[in-house]
Formats: sequence, C-alpha cells, structure tokens
Amino acid sequence: MLRDATPSDWSAVLMLNENSVESLSPLDEARLAKLAHASCYFRVIEQDGEIAAVLLGFRKGADYDSPNFLWFDAHSGDFVYVDRIVVAPQFRGRRLADRLYDDFEAFARSRGVGRITCEVNIKPPNPASLRFHARRGFREIGRLAHGDAKVVSLLELAL
Repeated sequence: MLRDATPSDWSAVLMLNENSVESLSPLDEARLAKLAHASCYFRVIEQDGEIAAVLLGFRKGADYDSPNFLWFDAHSGDFVYVDRIVVAPQFRGRRLADRLYDDFEAFARSRGVGRITCEVNIKPPNPASLRFHARRGFREIGRLAHGDAKVVSLLELAL
C-alpha cells in the first residue's frame, strides 16, 4: 500500500535511513520532524505490515538546508527534489523504488512542475543508484564535492 507517511511511521523510517546511512545523511527524530514539515512529498510503501520503502521530497524554495538541495535551488527553475529514497533490504527487487518514483512524477506533473532533481554518490560510489536513475532517464547536470571523502552527481529528469 502506497500512502502518506505519518508520525507513527517515523521509527521505521529512521531505521531504514540508518541501514542505508552510507548513501544518505544521518537522521534523528527531531531532524525528521523538521524535514517532514518542510517537505512537499513524504510517502511510504507498506507491505506485510512493515514500512518497505520511503521517499521524501522537497519543492524549490522549501525551508531545507541540504547543500545539494540548495545547489538545485540556486541553479534550476521550478523542480521537485528527491532527498532520500530507501527500500528495506528484504523488499528489494520488487520495483518499489520505481513505484515511488512513478508516484512522485505524477505528483510533480499534477502541480505543473517540469523537472525532478536528485543526487547520487559517485564517491563513495553507488553504482546501483546510478544505473537506476540512468534507466529512468535522469542526466547529470553537475557535480558537488563535500570534502575529500564525498562527491555527488547532480541529476535531473525533465518531465
């Protein structure tokens, strides 16, 4: 079941985030509450009574301090931004990420937004995410370094 996230989902969302923190940024309950409030899209897929996947997104101009989001905010027209998407390991391979992205694209179109943006780690590498985004038609429009240990590919999908 694809549905809006509620505060009762937050502990599961935090656990999913922690299990994939090497590809995401750390998150605690206070930060999640702030992000949930600023987000334009915060949905989960529930399967077998568990939160199987989550996508958190923001629209241009949102009150969000992520350097990656702020780069898009300064360099792009109207957009929606995928801040984080996570699929629980036991639910991978079921195309849940595609289902969330399809829903996010429909959300963007319904609001007249013509582009989706996101970033993917290239240092340390995240080849599965790069393949996923390439398959969905995203193209790189820039790169952003976060010190010596992290570089991200800034991606965009025109709708």
